[in-house]
Amino acid sequence: MSDTTRVYSYSAILMGSPILLKLFVHDEALASRVFRLIKQYEDLLTVNRAQSQVMDINHAAGQRAVKVSSPVYALIKCAKAASELPQSAFNLAIGPLVKRWRIGFKGDSVPPADEITHLLTLTRHEQVILNDDDESVFLAQPGMEIDLGAIAKGYIADRVRDFLRQEGVAQGLINLGGNVQTLGMPEGGWSIGLKKPFSTAGAMIGTLDVENKSVVTSGVYERFFEQDGQLYHHILDPRTGYPLNNELNSVTIVSANSIDGDIWTTLMYGMGVEKGCAALRARPDIEAIFVTKKKEVVLSSAHLYRFTLLDNEYRLTDSTV
Repeated sequence: MSDTTRVYSYSAILMGSPILLKLFVHDEALASRVFRLIKQYEDLLTVNRAQSQVMDINHAAGQRAVKVSSPVYALIKCAKAASELPQSAFNLAIGPLVKRWRIGFKGDSVPPADEITHLLTLTRHEQVILNDDDESVFLAQPGMEIDLGAIAKGYIADRVRDFLRQEGVAQGLINLGGNVQTLGMPEGGWSIGLKKPFSTAGAMIGTLDVENKSVVTSGVYERFFEQDGQLYHHILDPRTGYPLNNELNSVTIVSANSIDGDIWTTLMYGMGVEKGCAALRARPDIEAIFVTKKKEVVLSSAHLYRFTLLDNEYRLTDSTV
């Protein structure tokens, strides 16, 4: 491989996940600035530490509105809009449930039914009150908590892409712990692997070739625990307070913006394959790959011919046929 086609890789651990940056130029200073940018956004948005702009809002729940920076306000406004969609499985106010289940963290357990019922009263997205005039956020009830974990990585991935473009980078890839955003189309293309659920780290169902696209996968195998023979995963249904239970093992969204990938993986989990494919017919800019528990791989769009199935245990179907 010549120097002009060589890809340089840089890595770090941020947001509790491995972060990978690939560039066609060897520029450690640029990579450091990218990681610093990610850290700055993490510091604004995290709910895993006592202090951040989001935690300032949560600490003031039921007491007062909190003015936040324009980027944080815009992201919260976007998350609320996604929460308000009909029958949406996305909910920016799901924080109390996430905190109680602790799935993926030490101390996870199944909450008693009466506790779930109570926590649901604290997760009403309509009680997240936004004021565009001063960009403030007010949580109407004490005990409410915003959690942007379902959207933050996609937002940050898009900001990194924009930053790289401003720096004149024509070809690159950023992987924020599963949120992949690409720039340009290198020789041979960007080939993104689709992980095989509940398998070894490198096992893939197939690969997808993309250009200037985001690929976001969310799966029930990512964070889960088992209790009394039942699996409880991290994708919670805000309507019931329990993990979503349907035919899906994973959903992959292909879109221009990674934030749309974050939102639509959650929406698709709530809808399931049939309703999800129907909804996406109105959104030609967004495509989905569903992996079911019956080992079917369902493509929402005929344009996903770029997907190559590698595992013969799985059966490929096209919802558009």
